[in-house]
Amino acid sequence: MEEQLAQVIAELAALKAAQAVTNTTFAETYYYLSIPLMILIHVGFLGYEMGASRQKNVLASGIKNILAFAFIVPTFYYFGWFVYWAWTPGLLPTFGEGGSWETAMAFANPLGEVMGPNLDDRATGVFWGAFTLFAATTASIMSGAVIERIRVVSFVILAIVLGSFAWVVAAAWGWHYQGWLVTEWGFHDFGAAGLVHMVAGFFALGVLINLGPRIGKFNADGSANNLSPHNMPLVLIGLMLIIAGFWGFLMACLIVPGEAWSWFNSHMATIYGTPTTLSALSFNILMSFAGGIIGAWVVTRDPFWMMSGALGGIISCASGLDLYWPPLAFGIAFFAGCVLKPCADMVEKIGIDDAVGAVTVHGTLGIIGVMGVGIFASGYPALQGDAGTVPTISFMGQFVGMIVMLLLGLVPGYVVSLILKMMGILRVGEAAEIAGLDPTKVPSQAYPEWKGAHHAAE
Repeated sequence: MEEQLAQVIAELAALKAAQAVTNTTFAETYYYLSIPLMILIHVGFLGYEMGASRQKNVLASGIKNILAFAFIVPTFYYFGWFVYWAWTPGLLPTFGEGGSWETAMAFANPLGEVMGPNLDDRATGVFWGAFTLFAATTASIMSGAVIERIRVVSFVILAIVLGSFAWVVAAAWGWHYQGWLVTEWGFHDFGAAGLVHMVAGFFALGVLINLGPRIGKFNADGSANNLSPHNMPLVLIGLMLIIAGFWGFLMACLIVPGEAWSWFNSHMATIYGTPTTLSALSFNILMSFAGGIIGAWVVTRDPFWMMSGALGGIISCASGLDLYWPPLAFGIAFFAGCVLKPCADMVEKIGIDDAVGAVTVHGTLGIIGVMGVGIFASGYPALQGDAGTVPTISFMGQFVGMIVMLLLGLVPGYVVSLILKMMGILRVGEAAEIAGLDPTKVPSQAYPEWKGAHHAAE
């Protein structure tokens, strides 16, 4: 009898061990697959921004996007990931024993045990990879706003500050179950409408204030000229690829069950430990995508704003995609699509030349995303735990978080770009801008056949 009991116990232990391996493998694979999906976001931004540029600046815009991605990877590895852990849970990094400093060192030290292959840690690398792609996304958001006049070196510096520091502090404060915005205010931003989109959008605004408009954008009376994209079909395809990549972005906003993430329950959860499902996300992502398009179509009939509305629709619902009823997600996104173009026009009227509407799509609609949760989801638990023992979502908590995200974007964007401007390295020279950045800065041509045919016709 004892031998049979011992055998059963041994079999149960073996089964549990096998289940742990399976869960860990699933977690590893899940985040690994989210990374190439998120890379589609950067494929989209590459096409979007090259298409939105005039022919004389196409490759220069592409170079910015490629370098943003390339520089964020090592800088996020060497210090961005460290910032995330060090700035949690306090307003300032914790250095004391038992605080987040030791945790940060354990998770982010490039010479530590996360170096692979390490069979005892099969999750940190892929989770780091997903976070790295979030960081790169912030840089790409800012990139489109500043096309056709920013110097490459200054852009790279700004991208690093944004992607490996500014948004990371926002994530530590509002996208971690120990972040002070969450524990003290009940802040909820599941799909990063605030900590990615708002931070990047208002960082771009801070840069644009110092960078100034493109030559020829505004007339002496303040009226604006339309500096048309050279390839609108490429812009639309790029925007659709960003939407495709959004599925990986939102996929990586989840914590999957398993031994790899043992501090959460066995269910699929948000970054805060609250339960959700892929089914709920599928409903709400598609409904917000459609709502944004239809809203922008009703107001503009313009395919550019329709596809921007698709992106804006998802952003306007992103904070609450794990909570919303699908018709509510559609309604919020429809409203966002309707106000998108008027809000972009207001930005232009105050003299800001945002070449692709990034400030509005990501900044303004990011505000709608954050505050929508405060309006429609107040009272829901902000953290995993029993009712009455955890903070709850509230309008005031979302408002505080919204202000924090706005400042974390606008202030460093403005200050760093002002320093670069004072150093005389923020913007290309007037002659180079008029002639075009491709012929003056890039050792290749985007359309050499067209140029030859154009000269032959002359």
